[in-house]
Amino acid sequence: MAEDLVAEIEALEEKLCEAKRAINSRFIGQERVVELTLASLLCGGHALLIGLPGLGKTRLVETLSTVMGLNGNRIQFTPDLMPADILGSEVLETGSDGSRAFKFIPGPIFCQLLMADEINRASPRTQSALLQAMQEKEVTVAGETRPLELPFHVLATQNPIEQEGTYPLPEAQLDRFLVQIDVAYPDRKTEKDILLATTGTEDAQAHQVFDPETLMAAQTLLRRMPVGDAVVEMILDLVRAFRPTDPAASDRVRETVAWGPGPRAAQALMMTVRARALLQGRLAPSPADVIDMARPVLVHRMALTFSARARGEDLGAIIDDIAGGLTRTEAAA
Repeated sequence: MAEDLVAEIEALEEKLCEAKRAINSRFIGQERVVELTLASLLCGGHALLIGLPGLGKTRLVETLSTVMGLNGNRIQFTPDLMPADILGSEVLETGSDGSRAFKFIPGPIFCQLLMADEINRASPRTQSALLQAMQEKEVTVAGETRPLELPFHVLATQNPIEQEGTYPLPEAQLDRFLVQIDVAYPDRKTEKDILLATTGTEDAQAHQVFDPETLMAAQTLLRRMPVGDAVVEMILDLVRAFRPTDPAASDRVRETVAWGPGPRAAQALMMTVRARALLQGRLAPSPADVIDMARPVLVHRMALTFSARARGEDLGAIIDDIAGGLTRTEAAA
């Protein structure tokens, strides 16, 4: 069975390499962003992409829909968007014989890859329409629960909160995103390649590599990947180190962190370290994978205290420092 597992993992690695090449044909550079997005799909989770307008977030999601062979829909979130615009609604329909009956008109959420564009532009009431879908893969409209087509993933884009006209996502919804992916400005060489590739008469086209059944099989295979005890213990150490009330928390965490990550964060780390190992051609995750995935998995599941925000503390930097400290402690041991 171990030999079969190795063969399946190696075959999946080849398909993932092809998928990355197909994505990079339209979404140039930003290898880290591509890796994290693919990792979220392999884990069966959702991703929150944060960055300023014009950095290619929408283009990335459109390309992923093609490469992964998923039926995709896009919702542009605006302040006047209502929950029914996402979930759908019942309308009264009159038949040819004059009879009347309610008919459900599905909303755009009934797809396999939903792009929630500028999700923080909508009101909290509308944002909450995604909560049940993201967690239970179903929606309830007019008292009836309707399952969504599997696999189901939400890739949401978000403008920085400092911009006007935005609503911060509630903590309960943030926790349902597997990872937060920060999309930064490209370097000079990458930006030059983007200019040359996107301002001509022809635009590169991605090709399909996966299909829904293959993706779900990959998600099942990911859960079969072995995780060593050292990696499991490191995940527990890392998550518990950021809880201010935990005895293992440092003075810095107690002074700067208002609340820390819950068990869902540990589950997310267990999944994403496997995905990172798979994407890099390895059969099992290592402690380095835990450190690498710490920021994208934890940064949106924690909050700074008021005094820490006033001092200008950066949550990502705190995560990097403490995660790096765990590595040094293990090395010394």
